[in-house]
Amino acid sequence: MGSEKRLYILDTNVLMHDPTSIFRFEEHDVLLPMMVLEELDAAKKGLSEVARNVRQVSRFIGEMMQRQGVTDLEEGLELKEPEGLELDVGTGRLFFQTTMPETHSSLLRDGSFADNEILSTGLALREAHPEKEIVLVSKDINLRIKAAILGVQAEDYYNDRALDDLSLLYRGLRLHDETFWEDHPKLESWSDGGRTHYRIPLDQENGWYPNQCIVIGDDNGVEAMVKEVNSNSVLLKLIDDYYDGRKNVWGIHARNLEQNFALNLLMDPDVDFVTLMGTAGTGKTLLALAAGLSQTMDNKRYSEIIVTRATVSIGEDIGYLPGTEEEKMTPWMGALTDNFEVLTQPQEGGEWGRAATNDLLASRVKVRALNFMRGRTFLNRYVIIDEAQNITPKQMKALVTRAGPGTKIVCLGNVEQIDTPYLTETTSGLTFAVDRFKTWEHAGHITLRRGERSRLADFASETL
Repeated sequence: MGSEKRLYILDTNVLMHDPTSIFRFEEHDVLLPMMVLEELDAAKKGLSEVARNVRQVSRFIGEMMQRQGVTDLEEGLELKEPEGLELDVGTGRLFFQTTMPETHSSLLRDGSFADNEILSTGLALREAHPEKEIVLVSKDINLRIKAAILGVQAEDYYNDRALDDLSLLYRGLRLHDETFWEDHPKLESWSDGGRTHYRIPLDQENGWYPNQCIVIGDDNGVEAMVKEVNSNSVLLKLIDDYYDGRKNVWGIHARNLEQNFALNLLMDPDVDFVTLMGTAGTGKTLLALAAGLSQTMDNKRYSEIIVTRATVSIGEDIGYLPGTEEEKMTPWMGALTDNFEVLTQPQEGGEWGRAATNDLLASRVKVRALNFMRGRTFLNRYVIIDEAQNITPKQMKALVTRAGPGTKIVCLGNVEQIDTPYLTETTSGLTFAVDRFKTWEHAGHITLRRGERSRLADFASETL
C-alpha cells in the first residue's frame, strides 16, 4: 500500500512553515481544504515570516493557474516547478476542496472549528475514495491526536528536518584513546611556527571534517584540530592552551577541554562561522563575548561587535517597548549584560575605572533587533547570534548571508530549549547550520557539555 499514489491533505501550519511544501510530495497528490485557504487569507497581512510564507504560497498557486491556463479547478493543477526555484518537483497534482463535507462524527461537535472542518474533509474523502490512501499532514500534534481518535491517518511534516534524530547531529569532537597512535603507524609529524602538525593517512575511515576537535589519550592527552581533509589523509594541528595559568582571552580561561576548543575556534581568523551548542551554564555567551572583545579592542581585527537574538515573538513589532532600537532590545539581552559584568572588572581604578571601561565597550558593542537585519551588510564585524535555536532555517540563511568581507558570525544556542512554535530540535535553524556547515573549511562547531556556573546550577540541571 505504501507504494500506491496517496492523497495528502495539508494543514495550514505546514504551508506557513514551508511555502514550498506543496511541491515536496514526489508522485503523490496534494489537497488544500477550503478552511486552509481561509486561514491563509487571514494570515497574509504583516511583515512576519509567517505572513511572507503565506503570500508566497498564494503566489505559487496563482503562478501555476496562470501558466496552465486553468479557470476550473475541479481537476486540480499539475504541480510544476516554480520559476526561479530549483526544486525536485514530482508528478502529482494539487487539488482543492470543491464541496462542503458534512460533520461525520458526533465527536466533532460542529464544523465551526478550523481543525474540525479539516478533519471532516479527511473523513469525507476517505468515504468517497476508500481505494485511496488519505493522509493528513500537520505540524499540530493535537490535530494529529484528534485524527488518530477518528481513524484518519495523520503524519508530521518531515521534509524540513535537517536530521531524523538529534543524536545524529555533529558534535564537533572526536575522542580517541592511546591506541590511536598504534592504529596510524605511518603518520608524519613536524613543527611549523612553533606548532606541531600531524598528517595521518586514511584508508576507509570516515567522519573527519575541517576544524573538527580531536582529543587523543585521557587526562593531559593531545588536543588538536583538523585543518585539512582530503581523500587519503587528514592534517592535524595542535591547538593553543587557554587553561588557567596559560594564555587567556580577555581574562577568561577555559575550564574544560570543550571550552578550550571553543576559544580556539573563536580566536582563529581563518574560521568565519562558529556554532556553539550547550545547555545553560556551559559558557557559550561568555566565551563568544570575550573572544569578540579581545579581537575588537586588542587585535583590531573587527571594527565592532554586533549582538542579536531571536526574541520569542520573532519577526513581530517591538515598538511597544520604549526607547531606541537598542533600548527596546535591552529586556531580551539579560545574558549579555550579565556577562559584561564579568568581563568589565578592571584591575585598578575602582568605580571610575569600571565606568570608563563600560563606556568604552558600549561604543564597540551594538545590540540589534533581528527584525531589521534584512538588506544589511556587515563589514569587518564580529556578529553574535544568541538563542539561535529559536531561528528558522530561512531566518538563519537571511542572517548568515548578511556577512561581508572580514566578518565572523558566531551562533549560540541550546536546541533543548526551543520556544518558537512549530520548530523542533531537528528543524531548528541552528541544527541546520551545524549540519550544513560541518564540511566547510572555514566553519567550526563544538558542543559544550559541562556546566561551569556553580555546583547549585549543575545539581539543578541534573535533578530538576
